[in-house]
Amino acid sequence: MNSNAEDEQWMRRALALADRAENEGEVPIGAVVVREGRLLGEGWNSVIAFSDPTAHAEIIAMRDAAQLVGNYRLPGTTVYVTLEPCTMCAGAMIHARIERLVFAAREPKAGVVCSTCNLLDEPRFNHRVSWRGGVLEQESKDRLQAFFRQRRSAGK
Repeated sequence: MNSNAEDEQWMRRALALADRAENEGEVPIGAVVVREGRLLGEGWNSVIAFSDPTAHAEIIAMRDAAQLVGNYRLPGTTVYVTLEPCTMCAGAMIHARIERLVFAAREPKAGVVCSTCNLLDEPRFNHRVSWRGGVLEQESKDRLQAFFRQRRSAGK
């Protein structure tokens, strides 16, 4: 079982990656994949840089981890991400057999863990991903709100 301190430690790493995304002009979301206290993969939103709608932080982090371990299945891992995952990312976690998800802020429009629906709790899937939300939530919210506030003011 992961401790609150460990969850916060890895979420801080994800928040640092969110800062990297923002510095590259992307929405500030970062993610890491961890197993037994070891970093296996990391990613940050890169949809603009890669011209790729699937280049979400979670997807990049899972690809990175899968390459490192040489397997598309990632049992026993935890994904830490700064924003509640969308349908694509949650589905990829199920297919990758992620054990646990920890996210910071809820995503009221597109989050499918607990905001718009409860996709990871769906009993019909052949794998269940346990989850915890709200770890360093305010820090993530502050980054996202500042990013979109700046983007809106730049558009005026």
